[in-house]
Amino acid sequence: MNGFKTTMLLAALTALFMALGFTIGGRGGMILALLFAVGMNVFTYWNADKIVLKMHGAREVDAASAPEFHGLVAGLAQRAQLPMPKVYIIDSPHPNAFATGRNPENAAVAATTGLLNLLDRDEIAGVMAHELAHVRNRDTLIMTMVATIAGAISMLANFGLFFRGGGDNRGAMLATILAVIVAPFAAMIVQMAISRTREYGADKGGAEISGNPRALASALAKLAQGAQRIPNPVAERNPAASQLYIVPGLSRGGDSLFSTHPDTGNRIAALEEMALAMGASAPLDMFAQPAPKVSADRPSALGMRPKPRRGSALDPNRRG
Repeated sequence: MNGFKTTMLLAALTALFMALGFTIGGRGGMILALLFAVGMNVFTYWNADKIVLKMHGAREVDAASAPEFHGLVAGLAQRAQLPMPKVYIIDSPHPNAFATGRNPENAAVAATTGLLNLLDRDEIAGVMAHELAHVRNRDTLIMTMVATIAGAISMLANFGLFFRGGGDNRGAMLATILAVIVAPFAAMIVQMAISRTREYGADKGGAEISGNPRALASALAKLAQGAQRIPNPVAERNPAASQLYIVPGLSRGGDSLFSTHPDTGNRIAALEEMALAMGASAPLDMFAQPAPKVSADRPSALGMRPKPRRGSALDPNRRG
């Protein structure tokens, strides 16, 4: 059913793209729009992860450069019965995380240093389990592709006034208005509806993978507050990227039509209900192991030297 919905949504956006092409350039414009949409779908399918990671300046880490964080993700992937994804860290104070990739065999998860410094170990586990749930549910590809197509529709519509002829034709003028206003608005609605629906599913899956719904709920509360205080340059340049994160990359609240995520309070309430049903309020043993001691001269598990006032929750040299 999830695959069918994905196919239908992509087909709807492609049809919208073709309609815009016809409005702007007639039958020839429609054919060009179709070819462009197909080419864009194919390119995004094979390069979605690279596009997103490069856009964020993410750096890949492994068991040697970030043993605690990498090991945490490895344990979660094993619990989720997923192939080990590539693990990335983004040097940004904005606290957030996302997953990308065309399928579980080619997936990647990323977290910002802001997130790793803000949350404790169990909360980080909950967040990364949420991202792995997106991978398991095969959300990452469709979210990236829809964002790309929706952005292209908006771009095409913005040029509608420049390429549409017949200024004295009322029909042409109406078509232009539809191209410039209605089409990108419709694409935005579809994009946001996908994100809101799938975040609830990823919260549920993440709580099941980590076994600690309350840790994920606590992480969401901290991240929502932190994301509102600390700007996200990537989301400001490209608002469509906001739907990829665990909490909105831009400060938008509530379950409104224009929000990319469900209201954080509603998500936390759902996780609290799940915790009561599971009877799981304590962290799992696999996430409660003490971090190994290392030399103070060695970079932290995040590849950074520890800061005097606060270290990462996964930093062996963190000062409590």
